[in-house]
Amino acid sequence: MKYFIIAASLMTLLILMMAVKNARTPQGLGVNEGQLAALPGTPNAVSSQTGDTEKRVDPFPFKGDIKETKRMIKQALQDYGNIEIEAETDSYIHAVSTTRKMKYHDDLEFYFDEKDQVVHFRSASRVGKSDLGLNSDRYNHLMESYKQQQ
Repeated sequence: MKYFIIAASLMTLLILMMAVKNARTPQGLGVNEGQLAALPGTPNAVSSQTGDTEKRVDPFPFKGDIKETKRMIKQALQDYGNIEIEAETDSYIHAVSTTRKMKYHDDLEFYFDEKDQVVHFRSASRVGKSDLGLNSDRYNHLMESYKQQQ
């Protein structure tokens, strides 16, 4: 019985820690000298600015000016569903995607690089190690939705 209580206490603590981490926006997000935050060492993230080929995705090409490009990115986010924009500037969007079943939060970032005419992308899960490819799948869906827009 003693071991059961210890195991149950540890599981409760672990679940509580995951819930707190899932609820908090990670520090270090945003753009620093033209770069989005580095990816975590876990496989549950993708970025257009990483050197890790397994986690690398292509940036979104500009379609028209920055205003039009941003409008289309926002439309792709809306079309995907369960994504809320948390912060926005002239050249940046931070959004949070919430998974339907487990309610995990993933941070999505878009950096609108007017010089290179691309939108850099970063998506990372807040908790866990594996996302079963969800961040990569979400990127593919967003890119396809974006490409189809006029």
